[in-house]
Amino acid sequence: MNASTHTVAPVPVLSYGPVVLKVPGRPVALHLRVSAPGTGAGLPVILLSHGHGFSNHLSSLNGYAPLANLWAAAGFVVVQPTHLSSRTLSHQLTEAPGAPLFWRSRAEDMSHILDGLDEIEKAVPQLAGRVDHARVAVAGHSMGGHTASLLLGARAADPHTGEEVNLIEPRIKAGVLLAAPGRGGDILNGPMAPLVSFLDTLDLTTMSSPALVVTGDMDDPSHFTDIGPDWHADPYTLAPAPKTLLTLFGAEHLLGGVSGYDAAETTDENPERVAALARLVAAYLRMQFDSEDTAWHTAVSALTAGPNAVGRVETK
Repeated sequence: MNASTHTVAPVPVLSYGPVVLKVPGRPVALHLRVSAPGTGAGLPVILLSHGHGFSNHLSSLNGYAPLANLWAAAGFVVVQPTHLSSRTLSHQLTEAPGAPLFWRSRAEDMSHILDGLDEIEKAVPQLAGRVDHARVAVAGHSMGGHTASLLLGARAADPHTGEEVNLIEPRIKAGVLLAAPGRGGDILNGPMAPLVSFLDTLDLTTMSSPALVVTGDMDDPSHFTDIGPDWHADPYTLAPAPKTLLTLFGAEHLLGGVSGYDAAETTDENPERVAALARLVAAYLRMQFDSEDTAWHTAVSALTAGPNAVGRVETK
């Protein structure tokens, strides 16, 4: 799909933050950004989990605008938490249990958001009464993709206690994993592998909820493993159906620049790819919420057709 051939009228989007939720036992309050279209009702929800990253603010409620804005314009309410792993909080939480990645807390944040969805809806101007609480999806990039996998049913053992951790969230009906980590164990032989020891026992075979797994065919995970870009496809390969795999051609870990506009950390800047990805995700989630919606099939046909195809799709 060549995004430059599509002229789309701008859709006004409301973006409001921070919305602050006080969560008992959490070291700091949970701060959120909420983005939504300016009009419309019965709006489905996307919980968007940021990656870890090295930037100061992209891994927080202030990042991922290229996706949040496009999904809001497509008719979704996008809720973005600042997880405890954000560098905006790192100076406060260096000794907190779970630091530095807070892999369990990240998933728990999303359940706290759903618990407080009425409160969130009322706090955002012009949003009250417009949200469909029964149609909820989760999306996450990189470490956020791991967060999404746990909410969709993947399990792991706590590396410190050996306890099995089950964080599945039944209120979430579908998910999108963007450049997510794959399996652990012996294949984790890169220099940063000790940071993600919780992946050693990751069981993706229990991730039964519907999910779209998105990978870049140039996304080299050598800092974790030497098995190449296919590692990021593990949530598709190892998890049970129904799953869909979208492989983006020429895409590296930022998939064209999902974490921020003109972000220095993006090594494969491609706004057209990001726009195509956002449209495909929106179409996929609409199909999950309404089996008669045909936007996904239309979008996939455009994506895979001709010399301007940006990727390929597999399903099981």
